[in-house]
Amino acid sequence: MILVTGGLGFIGSQTVRALLDLGAACVLVQRRAPETRADFVGEEVAVEQADITDLSALRDVGRRHKITGIVHLAYSMPWPPEPERPVEQTREALGGLLNIIQVARDWGVDRVGVASTIGVYSGVAGAGRLSEDMPLPMTAPHVIPTFKKIGEILNDHLSDVTGIDVVNYRISGTWGPRDPHGALFFAAPELIHAAARGTEPDLSTLYVPAHAEDSIDLCYVKDTGRAIALLQLADRLNHRTYNVASGRATTNAEIIAAIRQVIPDARVDLPSGGPRQQNYLDITRLQQDTGYKPEYDTERAVADYISWLHAGNEY
Repeated sequence: MILVTGGLGFIGSQTVRALLDLGAACVLVQRRAPETRADFVGEEVAVEQADITDLSALRDVGRRHKITGIVHLAYSMPWPPEPERPVEQTREALGGLLNIIQVARDWGVDRVGVASTIGVYSGVAGAGRLSEDMPLPMTAPHVIPTFKKIGEILNDHLSDVTGIDVVNYRISGTWGPRDPHGALFFAAPELIHAAARGTEPDLSTLYVPAHAEDSIDLCYVKDTGRAIALLQLADRLNHRTYNVASGRATTNAEIIAAIRQVIPDARVDLPSGGPRQQNYLDITRLQQDTGYKPEYDTERAVADYISWLHAGNEY
């Protein structure tokens, strides 16, 4: 069975769905009390309550289930920051990652996949196509890429000394059903939700104002989950770090055009004036080692997301 931390979450639930579709049974670990998800009823899914910072609780999960692989998607970083306990929160974040590697070693697991982020490329000179072998700056503009960089370096060391195949997933801008972030780093989720609500988007939470020309490598969450599942189940991986992405840049203007194919009167216009340079993640490694191809282009992703919202799911 594949243990998936954060398996009931945004990316986690789609990863579990993809693993099930590929024939793998799953154990989902959640810090809070387990919940029953209708989309997994009747399938080979067990849900366990365990905090990854509690090594004993994790070991108990392994006593109840035969774990053969681990996909670690739960937060291993101090987020959101707690200013009153910064040292303790950092210790817990790194301790959770170390606990995952410890139980993998205890259980004889061959491969552990760990979520990283497109944010590790922040500040890379040249931009454009972003590949896994690019040198990265030591600094980062936000706590999330900061700790993902720390995690990648730590994972590389742990892979060397334990013999476990520890794989970093550099996940691009992921969006789709159950997105908990809204307009945090990019505008697309809020544009979709506003169109479905019939309101104007609230983009005040973005770090910089949104423009039509703004772009990012957007990957629909169903594609993200499938890519992670393929990496976990591949017979052989030739690298320790993989971009998990669509392999192309998508602008806000493209999102808006796709929205208007579904909702012609959507009030989602954005001003011009954004950067023309488009960065995207090179997915050659992912394609070569797993056969992955994105199934959702912009138009299909937008239509699917709006349909999910219009079906009565949360806005």
